[in-house]
Amino acid sequence: MAHQAGGQWPAPRPVPETSETQSYLQDYGVLLDAVPFPSLVVDHRWDVVLANDAYATLFGGARPHPTAMPGDNFLRFVLFHPDAGLVLGDHEAGWCLPMLAQFKGAMDAYGHDPELQAIRREIMQDPLMDAAYRQGLPHWIRAVGERGTRLDGAVRLLLHPDPRRGPTECRIVDETPQALRELGCRRLTLVPRDSRAAAPVRRPRRQRAVPAHLTVVPPPES
Repeated sequence: MAHQAGGQWPAPRPVPETSETQSYLQDYGVLLDAVPFPSLVVDHRWDVVLANDAYATLFGGARPHPTAMPGDNFLRFVLFHPDAGLVLGDHEAGWCLPMLAQFKGAMDAYGHDPELQAIRREIMQDPLMDAAYRQGLPHWIRAVGERGTRLDGAVRLLLHPDPRRGPTECRIVDETPQALRELGCRRLTLVPRDSRAAAPVRRPRRQRAVPAHLTVVPPPES
């Protein structure tokens, strides 16, 4: 498997270090690697517990970052890594706002979690992203409805590093078995669709800082 680390889910807790659990995750990692599409398992913090080779290939070009590597925490990668928009097309509306909605749900359920609190502090440190979270996100949720905030079934744009693939739409599929749910985890797979269905887009230039792109969110009124 490419990586192994340690809605509303059961009470959050670290993946138990029992031999039974570790054996299950090892076998599940074999299953994950047999899937040709990017697939990952995350916990309630969006820490990456497992990811397959296709996922590693998709995000393998990300430059080093102290806190937001895609193999460590997918939420942090989407929000804070300057290279996220090079792979995640329509980055702001297609990925950032939905992931902020996911983060809000996690905070509502597990707000005492120190890792989630640390992410909230990082959001607060950037005025644009903080405004997006506090003022813009409720406005966006009202506009798209609760269904629009869900990841399962959503169609998103990927800019695959393989130039032969180009911009490709993918459907996010949540296929979490009961055993993972009981561990407080979920599995998401990015299933590519016909590349002809994707609208032509230009690859964005490398951005100085991801938060500065949050432009569709109306600024807070003074």
